[in-house]
Amino acid sequence: MQPEPTLRQLRHFLSLSEHCHFGRAAEACLITQSSLSASIREMELVLDAQLFERTKRVVMLTPLGHELVELARGVIAGMDILTEHTKGAGAPLSGDLSMGVIPTIGPFLLPRVLPGLRNEYPDLRLYLREDHSAPVLQQLAAGKLDLALIALPYDTSDFETFAFANDPFLAVFPRGHQLAGFETMTPGRLKRGDLLTLETGNCLTDQTLAMGKVSASDQAGRFQATSLHTLVQMVDNGLGLTVLPKMAIDAGILRGLKLDFRPFSSPRASRHIALVWRKTSRRSEEFRLLGRYMRDELATPLR
Repeated sequence: MQPEPTLRQLRHFLSLSEHCHFGRAAEACLITQSSLSASIREMELVLDAQLFERTKRVVMLTPLGHELVELARGVIAGMDILTEHTKGAGAPLSGDLSMGVIPTIGPFLLPRVLPGLRNEYPDLRLYLREDHSAPVLQQLAAGKLDLALIALPYDTSDFETFAFANDPFLAVFPRGHQLAGFETMTPGRLKRGDLLTLETGNCLTDQTLAMGKVSASDQAGRFQATSLHTLVQMVDNGLGLTVLPKMAIDAGILRGLKLDFRPFSSPRASRHIALVWRKTSRRSEEFRLLGRYMRDELATPLR
């Protein structure tokens, strides 16, 4: 019987074809670079064909490799549908579930919902992968994740979505700042030179700038933080003011700091927390059940 590539090898092949870099492809597959290299070699031996051309600086697909990419995607997609159908045949929210989550949500929402989720659904094994919105959705589309927890607005036209919580924005500034004289904020009161944001391309930064009065070009060249915790430290050191989601403040991110905050007067100054999954997934009802569970947990007053 003719040997055939394994699903594992096909996934590694697709990762390397996407990244054209052994290190990044191995990281995306959560394996070592040497393991990825060995897997690609094994697949080439099985097929008796060269799929990649390699030099010290460049990795690129051969013409045959290009032809096999779509075929490999079809095989993986079919297997994912089969696996999801099998998972969905059991009890709801049981078995393995891989979820991507963005860093401006994970540390603040998950501690509130996971303890109760484990008690309510003890047979669920939830695996989490934290990354920014774009790579999370790329991994979701590629079948590497079952669903994602992200903030809207964001382009999710290729996916099913279930928005379950509104998360208002709050202006945060040092105590004694002139903004403390206002009961509510408007985007126009955020002085362009004082506003600190996360790094460019972060969806929270885009959502903050979308409120108006501040453009991405206004922030060019300014210091930008890589996390909300770093951001509030910068504000606490008098470097400016910022905008945070209420979820982060409720979770205690300002605890121990000499900072104050005010809500915005416009209800549009907010983001929506949502679960997102592939339209072909057989577990849609399970994911909606999970979204309703998270919604109800967030509605429970903090103790």
